[in-house]
Amino acid sequence: MSETRESMEYDVVIVGGGAAGLSAAIRLKQLAAKAGRDVSVCVLEKGSEIGAHILSGAILDPNALDELIPDWKEKGAPLDTPVTKDKFYFLFERASIPFPGFTMPPLMSNHGMYVVSLGNLCRWLAKEAEALGVEIYPGFPASEVLYGDTGEVLGIVTGELGVAKDGHHKDNYTPGMELLGRYTLFAEGARGSLTKQLIARYDLQKDRDYQKFGIGIKELWELAPEKHQRGLVIHTMGWPLDNETGGGLFMYHWGERFCAVGLVLHLNYKNPYLSPFDEFQRVKLHPRIRPFLEGGKRIGYGARVVSEGGFQSVPRLAFPGGALIGCGAGFMNVPRIKGTHNAMKSGMLAAEAAYAALGEGHSGDTLEAYETAYRHSPVYEDLKRVRNVKPLWSKLGTFPGVALGGLDMWTNQLFGLSLFGTLRHGKPDSATLRLARDSRPVHYPKPDGVVTFDKLSSVYLSNTSHEEDQPVHLRLTDPSLPVRVNLPEYAEPAQLYCPAGVYEIVEVAGEARFQINAPNCVHCKTCDIKDPSQNINWVPPEGGGGPNYSNM
Repeated sequence: MSETRESMEYDVVIVGGGAAGLSAAIRLKQLAAKAGRDVSVCVLEKGSEIGAHILSGAILDPNALDELIPDWKEKGAPLDTPVTKDKFYFLFERASIPFPGFTMPPLMSNHGMYVVSLGNLCRWLAKEAEALGVEIYPGFPASEVLYGDTGEVLGIVTGELGVAKDGHHKDNYTPGMELLGRYTLFAEGARGSLTKQLIARYDLQKDRDYQKFGIGIKELWELAPEKHQRGLVIHTMGWPLDNETGGGLFMYHWGERFCAVGLVLHLNYKNPYLSPFDEFQRVKLHPRIRPFLEGGKRIGYGARVVSEGGFQSVPRLAFPGGALIGCGAGFMNVPRIKGTHNAMKSGMLAAEAAYAALGEGHSGDTLEAYETAYRHSPVYEDLKRVRNVKPLWSKLGTFPGVALGGLDMWTNQLFGLSLFGTLRHGKPDSATLRLARDSRPVHYPKPDGVVTFDKLSSVYLSNTSHEEDQPVHLRLTDPSLPVRVNLPEYAEPAQLYCPAGVYEIVEVAGEARFQINAPNCVHCKTCDIKDPSQNINWVPPEGGGGPNYSNM
């Protein structure tokens, strides 16, 4: 323990108050209660409250929730919109072709699923966890991992408060606190700042493929009553994305008048002039989509990256004193666009391994039982069946790639094997951009203020707030690189791939300057992934900063 920092000790410290972290906390307390033991558990959440930073489509496969809290219906879990219609379209600019249901493998069916606000589900899970005795601390980001003499994880340090932009301590300065755990579970979500460090320190990606990512951009709408079809689910691919750019739109009708509409765009795209935000705005103009939105009101906006590497990209999960759970480890099923059920189950598996180790008096060792349990779990099988969809799509493009991916899913569904074995992804998303001189600029239509909008008005709807006088949390390894390298070679793509207008090239005294508008940041992590120079490092801002999502 540091002489200048206070500390608190727990059996298990969990970093991240999303579905995985809360499921792990609940499972630990359930096991302890059943055995009459006392296991201390705390959950640290960087958002101002549980759910503030949670953003997902989302359609929930309830299988993990059924196992974790079998009586969730009686307890009032916020799952009140079962999927009633499930439609899939391939879009052309002015037309669309539906995919008949019988062409889809059964694993793609949304029958028995629920349209949910994942943020609201996490808020409910937090109440269940607290009722079991879990201590939850929102507004406290984990800024540093603590290590022991033999390299084991001892816990984490929370972020300092009251540090000015120039680094001096303000009157309200408060040092970080050490939270020490016999085991620490990291549930930070995709591209977590500490998770990234742990993967590098323990070489957890060794013999695994690169992790791949997509950016999910989402709006929440209140539809006109006559346009709302409760339980309707629509997915599309095709226009406005070209054949070499993967992704597609989702539209989920839920609640009384809510509609979640968004675009997931794969971050291995090649054109540096592409703007994921503007591609999303453009797809809403399609005649298959626009009529639903006309007469409605946009009430929410947000963005977040998702892990898309799947089966072959899941890192080694356990290391001395800790483990990775949830989307930070990459458990999303890409063709189903679902990962919450797997994230929850991974948290439960890690909790069971940690509980058993605690019972044997262990501390700080590697939870090999968690790794073993994962390899015999439905999570492993879920990812294995679809492992070639993403690489086929990436390598061959949308038209042949998706068709062959569908064939591969059918052979896995029917025969438990793949004609392709296990394909590799090739290279990280930061290495996929072509040079600007070899690429064609994309001209996007101006927003109409009815169905399409600009970035700044969108960020306003995310309720994003940061303390202005604090160090910039988007850190450049080399401040000269954006203008010296990225601008001439790639037209500085940060101006376009960021969905919040954080990055700009501005002219000062006749010279180009790279400007970071950090208060706009919605914590999507795209910059940390897609920057071709790998020069941007996202770290948590002062506690509670960032978006404050509602019903997202």
